[in-house]
Amino acid sequence: MTQQVPSTEPELAGVRNFRDVGGLPTVDGRRVRHGVLFRSGHLAHATEDDASFLTSLGLHTIFDFRNAADQKLEGSDVELPGVRNVNLPLSDPADGAEFWKMVRDGDLDQLRGILSDGKGAARMVASYRTIVKERTAEHSRVLGALAEDSVPALMHCAAGKDRAGISIAVTLLALGVEREAIIADYLESNAKHRRYKVRRSGSAETAYTPEVMELLSPLFDARAEYLQAAFETIEQTWGGVDPYLEQGLGLTPAARDRLRERLLD
Repeated sequence: MTQQVPSTEPELAGVRNFRDVGGLPTVDGRRVRHGVLFRSGHLAHATEDDASFLTSLGLHTIFDFRNAADQKLEGSDVELPGVRNVNLPLSDPADGAEFWKMVRDGDLDQLRGILSDGKGAARMVASYRTIVKERTAEHSRVLGALAEDSVPALMHCAAGKDRAGISIAVTLLALGVEREAIIADYLESNAKHRRYKVRRSGSAETAYTPEVMELLSPLFDARAEYLQAAFETIEQTWGGVDPYLEQGLGLTPAARDRLRERLLD
């Protein structure tokens, strides 16, 4: 039996961007059930109290969308008793390795070179499009697992914004959640207490100047245009959500019905 979690959001000391996706409305008048689908940033820095809270949720599965480079940088997730951990990298460590090294270590001129004049936002749009088009096997596995036995579930990446954001959005599309509600939930990652802590080499005086942070902002913002790009890619590639789910992800109507029964009130 699924445990009901408090409606008040917990203050987790070492886990950013945690929230219950419950309550979001579907187009046919139902709502996502509370206590069955959660999202967050990585769990590598979870405190003992954080781990106790996460354990209290009765989680069946944690989906970690980070790649090996992310895990090396941040650490492995804390282990929670009785919880299955599934690592499904949604980005290749080699893809953009030099770019992200520059983000962490580059000087102002280097950052201007890779991020100014809209280049940062364009990179994010391209990334969202690529994940939707090329990571169908991973998203198929997630939806199939949720339909069978893997709830309550927590999905996370590093910041809980991009890879987890897309995966949560795909799940919510399969549930028939209103598009505006999916975007509104995604944009909650912009709240100050949720945002990923940018780590840069060097002193605070040079590494985190206003211009540097402005240049970096497209990478660490949740912007509606990014998620819209993912939705547009679904339309352009498969012709709509239903064929995307059935042809792209192999989600049968029967499995989609089971998914909705598990996750919707």
